[in-house]
Amino acid sequence: MQDNKNQQEDNRGPHINPSVLRFYLFGLVIILLLNFVIIPKIAESRIITSTYSEFRNMIAEDRVKEVSFDENQILFVALNKDGVERIYKTGVMDDPDIIKLMEEKSINYAATIPEPPNTFLSFLLTWGIPILLFIFLRYSMSKRVSSMQGGLFGKQNIKKYEPSHESKTFDDVAGQEEAEASLREIVDYLKNPDKYSKVGAKCPKGALLVGPPGTGKTLLAKAVAGESHVPFFSIAGSEFVEMFVGRGAARVRELFDEAKKHAPCIIFIDEIDTIGRSRSSGMSTNDEREQTLNQLLTEMDGFDGNLGIIVLAATNRPEVLDPALLRPGRFDRQIRVELPSLQDRVAILKVHAKNYVIADNIDYELVARSTAGASGAHLANILNEAALRTVRHGRTVVTQEDIQESIEVVIAGEQKKQDILTPEEKQIVSYHEIGHALVASLQKHSMPVQKITIIPRTSGALGYTMQVPEEEKNLLSREDMLTYITTLCGGRAAEEVFFNTMTNGASNDIEKATSVAKSMVTQYGMTERFGMVKLQDSGSRYMGDEGSMSVSQQTMKEVEDIVVEIVSHCHNKATTLLRQHQDATHELAGYLLKHETITGEEFMEILTPYLENTDKVTVEG
Repeated sequence: MQDNKNQQEDNRGPHINPSVLRFYLFGLVIILLLNFVIIPKIAESRIITSTYSEFRNMIAEDRVKEVSFDENQILFVALNKDGVERIYKTGVMDDPDIIKLMEEKSINYAATIPEPPNTFLSFLLTWGIPILLFIFLRYSMSKRVSSMQGGLFGKQNIKKYEPSHESKTFDDVAGQEEAEASLREIVDYLKNPDKYSKVGAKCPKGALLVGPPGTGKTLLAKAVAGESHVPFFSIAGSEFVEMFVGRGAARVRELFDEAKKHAPCIIFIDEIDTIGRSRSSGMSTNDEREQTLNQLLTEMDGFDGNLGIIVLAATNRPEVLDPALLRPGRFDRQIRVELPSLQDRVAILKVHAKNYVIADNIDYELVARSTAGASGAHLANILNEAALRTVRHGRTVVTQEDIQESIEVVIAGEQKKQDILTPEEKQIVSYHEIGHALVASLQKHSMPVQKITIIPRTSGALGYTMQVPEEEKNLLSREDMLTYITTLCGGRAAEEVFFNTMTNGASNDIEKATSVAKSMVTQYGMTERFGMVKLQDSGSRYMGDEGSMSVSQQTMKEVEDIVVEIVSHCHNKATTLLRQHQDATHELAGYLLKHETITGEEFMEILTPYLENTDKVTVEG
């Protein structure tokens, strides 16, 4: 049917775009006006009108150089009063003596006005250059429109990767064993499709990679293509959305048409939530995004599952995707690419360490424990920062110290070189940080202290206390959270106990303590007043959105009262602990003030003698 359509178009003869025809007709009119109206008018405006008597006087005064006679006028070139040659014109008079007068003065004269020679230069100036200018303008405009509309497939921003020895494989991916296992079946199908077709099995048309930013979704998609040795088409969801209506849908069609030519292959759409947002979220029926989404749904339904075209997509916001996009037959699988666990982080660090000159005695497990909650991208950045620090210090091998310092750089920023604290402020910061560390060490369910410093950082932190868990926890109890809040309150409690003051240095502690206490009430059901009742809507799981509360004003006030009660209880607990261990606090704060940075081992070495006859205090419910 397509061939018949093409034949019909051929029978109609060449088709001229009306807009192109109008453009060139307009250009022709401009050129004609230029040559027959504008240029003659400009030339005529340069001729000075004179009287016949002035013409004879100029001849008598030897100022006339050349004369041309016409039926209606006389043109002559003469010097004006300033001695500059100008062109003059005057009327024709019955004066038989004028010829004799000009011959006496040896003036050149002619019976007609000589036409300018039709040289190549004059043709180029009057016709050639204007025509070429209009052709160039037309070409530039068509190129601009073509680029704005997206053009054909080869002119789009769709990246095509052919299999090569540099292609990514699963060896380049670590810490995502579950996601990797889900994708290996797709790889096996692309390598051996006959094995599945004999049984009647069809490969999933699509797989959706879901997870937080930086966890390796794009890397996994490239690894699938590299393992399968098939072409890999990559495009971002935002590139489908155009200012011209229908261009997004056309791009989808062109993308799948090109994929069918290279089947088996993989199509990877990054940030698919840009075009796959739910249509029940207020999108207009004529919206360009909805047309693009509808075309994507149609294409995924239309192509045969046995062609070997696999659509992989990635998103950080699965909750906003349209249900029609997620149903079986389109994206058959949702593959979770979560933040790596402790052992996963160790594996990821070892994979990235292959790209650097690393010392042999690196404790990857310590680094992994120090980076709880970090994604693969964060870990790669940490190792790169460590390598940069190595070069800055004139060394050739990345050490454990470089990596530990790079962790602090990523978390808190670079150290500030200048001394921005007064001696009094520095003393308060020392007691503040020791307050955190001491309260943490005096409680059960608390993470060990790894490092304490009062060196200001570029993030605005005047000091910080680093705690590293001995093992990673997936479940946090009510006691764990109360312990964490109490530790956060230790800095402000130290200011109150030892300086009888309050500073803004506890602002970040207050923010975190309030957030944890509120989550205990509204999300985790850890209070007797509300029990197992959800008071806060779930926000984006991967984008840090905590959601909103849809409760009455009275309930909101009760929630706030309970949050204040929890934080106040923990603050009182921290104050009590510091009052009971004032001697230890003074010695530790003095040591920190002198050295500016102390390790967890040094901290416990000073603190242990004070705890020999003191039991650890537990946090009451």
